[in-house]
Amino acid sequence: MVLSIFSYIFMQKAFLVGILLALIVPCIGIIIVLRRLSMIGEALAHTSLAGVAAGLIFNFNPVLGAMIACVAAALGIDAIRKKIPRFSELAIAIILSTGIGLAAVLSGFVQNAASFNSFLFGSIVAITQFELLLVVLVSFIVLLTFILLYKELFFIAYDEEAARLAGVPVKSINFIFTLMTAITVSVAARTVGALIVSSLLVIPVACAMQVARSYRQTVLWSMAFALIFTLTGLFIAYYARLKPGGSIVLTGVASLLLILGVKRLLPNRPTKSNDPLVHNQDGML
Repeated sequence: MVLSIFSYIFMQKAFLVGILLALIVPCIGIIIVLRRLSMIGEALAHTSLAGVAAGLIFNFNPVLGAMIACVAAALGIDAIRKKIPRFSELAIAIILSTGIGLAAVLSGFVQNAASFNSFLFGSIVAITQFELLLVVLVSFIVLLTFILLYKELFFIAYDEEAARLAGVPVKSINFIFTLMTAITVSVAARTVGALIVSSLLVIPVACAMQVARSYRQTVLWSMAFALIFTLTGLFIAYYARLKPGGSIVLTGVASLLLILGVKRLLPNRPTKSNDPLVHNQDGML
């Protein structure tokens, strides 16, 4: 039976974690995409491996190590971007290189290579009770913060300078968003894999931008797509005996290609703006 998958506790945990991540990752992803920082997830995810290795070496929870490493990396990216604003994309490349280097060096001291390798492609079906509670806590914090700072994050995503002139506390909001991104990526890296977590940040948003007509719709569609990809990917992984993280991402990629193909066959609809998310002041939010 199809529903026999839910008779296993580890699959129940996997679906719960997957649903929670599908709700919070798009909240981060849409801001990252609009700020042209899609590769920041890649940099943080690879840096998280250094934290994982440190946790395994010094016998503390690898997820906490990943979280600390991600927060440090995110703050580092923000600091470098402020120093060289004209070449802000260099900040991501610098932190990415540093993270990969540290992970490569520290991984050589890890005695249990299997534990470290599980973080490369994720292990959503093998999460512990502590990690489950951590995902629940992180999801609550990220969703609550996103709702409370909804308009501020929107303004900063589209035009940081205009937001500053409008009285938005840009520095504080950027700092909070940096922390949100770091903890979300570190938790997602544990479950779907450090090597593919950036795809989960971007692909649902890319799909949503093909069908949404406003910023609010893009957020909701991103969550819907992320949920569909996650649930479908978990079913495929269970019955086809595949890696869950890879199944989730490949489901998303296939869906994006399908949407683009269907959209190309349909007649173009007239829009009020070149930006699919911005039509008017009411439509934006």
